[in-house]
Amino acid sequence: MNQSNTSFLADFRSMSSIGATAGGGVDRQAATMADGQTRNWFRGLVEGHGFTVRYDQIGNQYSMLELVPGAPWIAVGSHLDSQPLGGRFDGAYGVLAGAHAAQRIQDSFAVAKDSAVFNIVVINWFNEEGCRFKPSMMGSSVYTGKIPASQALDTTDPDGVTVREALEGIGTIGDFELPVSAYIEIHIEQGRSLEDRGLGIGLVESTWGANKYEFIVHGDQAHTGATIIADRQDALLGASALVVAAREIALEYSTDEHMVITSCGEFNVFPNSPVVVASRVNLLVDVRSTDPDVLAAADAALHTRVSQIEKMANVRIERGAEHVWDAKSYDLAGLKLAAEAADSLGLSHGVVRTLAGHDSTNMKDVVPTIMLFVPSVEGISHNERELTHDADMVAGVDLLTEVLTRVVRGEFVSDSATTNRASTDSVSVSR
Repeated sequence: MNQSNTSFLADFRSMSSIGATAGGGVDRQAATMADGQTRNWFRGLVEGHGFTVRYDQIGNQYSMLELVPGAPWIAVGSHLDSQPLGGRFDGAYGVLAGAHAAQRIQDSFAVAKDSAVFNIVVINWFNEEGCRFKPSMMGSSVYTGKIPASQALDTTDPDGVTVREALEGIGTIGDFELPVSAYIEIHIEQGRSLEDRGLGIGLVESTWGANKYEFIVHGDQAHTGATIIADRQDALLGASALVVAAREIALEYSTDEHMVITSCGEFNVFPNSPVVVASRVNLLVDVRSTDPDVLAAADAALHTRVSQIEKMANVRIERGAEHVWDAKSYDLAGLKLAAEAADSLGLSHGVVRTLAGHDSTNMKDVVPTIMLFVPSVEGISHNERELTHDADMVAGVDLLTEVLTRVVRGEFVSDSATTNRASTDSVSVSR
């Protein structure tokens, strides 16, 4: 293994020690002390290699490497925040890989005098995970104009702390702005299609569509022993029926060609007493599919079941906030460029779709975007046992370096390309 890859793995181990959990994962939820420590660690790392670091109004962290004074910028990145008891690789791998790729390019251009036409910025997007503050992909949603900054900054966590307060608490909020001409992201797959197919690299052709809902089931508090079944308005019964309905819809609407995935990721019962019929349950339900028509049909079925459950459980189900993204393709020219880069390095690769949301999901709507995957062992993710082998990680950094080199030379977008952040008039809004 060459010195560059050895250095990357050493940095990855060092980064993974921040917020480390007993089970081998990390807990670095957005704008917590551990997230702040990781951001500061990363800042020290890149500033030591000549990067300049700034923060924008929603806490996105920009590490800039100027190769050509005055030239436009190519962005590469991912996120450093994690799920509670999450894995070491999700998001953080892509940020560190971006920094190492940029550093390698700086060194090679200095020696070979290659002609760069773009500068490089490595972006650590704020709150991609969406566990402490909803919705997920918050930083890139603000950047692309899908969510107003004021709305995001006023969002509170379960303890009532706002995003603004949390970012000010860790000192990573500013007023910096930087348009970019293209975006590249590398990430662990978080599924097992690459491993199952024996491939080292995934070239992401499109995202799945996803409809994510907050539901509030309203019942009436009562005594669990003294209140007869006929008189109960059990919010927990209604919420449980909704969870079961979501799974049944996934099974009913999935086909060999287009799969449907449904989930309930959060569930809060009030008052959550052993002798009280629940008066309220807050839960999140999401529906995902590769095909927009299948997604629409499954989504309609979910809401039909909501009405049926209200009658069955004698409850009222309120639909709260929504977060929606469409099934959309990534740039075909970027897919071709990445395939040629992988071939030049002798890396096995195949075309994949991403089931999960990533910051590239937002960025591809406003600038040409390339998304790359490296394998996840057994597809395990959002789990302390999440694992990507060292050999796959360093192969991904090698590929990212080659892809980014070609993009910086102008092989993906021209240096005259102008990029403005999209407004909510030109991009479908995440509700």
